[in-house]
Amino acid sequence: MTFPGRDDQGVPRHQERRTQQFQAVSPDALPLTASEDRQFAFLAHCGGILGFIPSLVIYLIFRDRGPFTAQESKEALNFTLPPTILAALANILALLIPVAGSVFAILAVLIWVFLTVFSVIAAIHVNRGNPYRYPVNLRLIH
Repeated sequence: MTFPGRDDQGVPRHQERRTQQFQAVSPDALPLTASEDRQFAFLAHCGGILGFIPSLVIYLIFRDRGPFTAQESKEALNFTLPPTILAALANILALLIPVAGSVFAILAVLIWVFLTVFSVIAAIHVNRGNPYRYPVNLRLIH
């Protein structure tokens, strides 16, 4: 009779798994295909809805694997970084200043709407395979 989690000799199965060898992934990752390159560029711009973190992550992970992703994630990062910082500061001020807090809360919402609209416009352009330049961008990261 065998019990769940044990083999025929009564040895727990998790002990068998300890002997498996795992091979490390090569540090030289494969380049992205054209569709993957466009997909991650699209996701970098769509991430602007959430702030600068998604485009930063995509830029750091995929910049050496796809030229279109590198270009577009850097563009998205440059665009989303300053407004995200301003929105965070506006939210903090909204919590700290009781009288004028609602003004800062409205400002934070307006910044988020601004980021969302321009991120969606950029994502549509990039999804078609066209590079996109935001009309107002500081280009802090070169």
